[in-house]
Amino acid sequence: METHSRVKSFLGLCRKAGKLQSGHDAVKASIKQGKARLIILSCDASERLQREMERLAGDINIIRIKLTMDDIASATGKRSGVISINDEGFALKLSDETTKEGLLYDDKIQSI
Repeated sequence: METHSRVKSFLGLCRKAGKLQSGHDAVKASIKQGKARLIILSCDASERLQREMERLAGDINIIRIKLTMDDIASATGKRSGVISINDEGFALKLSDETTKEGLLYDDKIQSI
């Protein structure tokens, strides 16, 4: 299976399980409610969005991956530059997959 397809399929699984929030406002709410375990930024998310998520996240891990907003839309059904994974197991698995498959975009951002 193609790398991007594996990660995109996993994002779809997270969405179906109700463990994924997509979009600025939904992710912000997940962070404030203490539900977010991993924040994922698309490679084409704005620097402003990245800075805001870094400021809000505190000790929540943030990764930027080599998927565009359109890639995320095909996986989750919603075009967005930021998503949160709200389950520890899903967050660890997704972080491992993106690392193993070389999809991390920027080493400056925290990773698990």
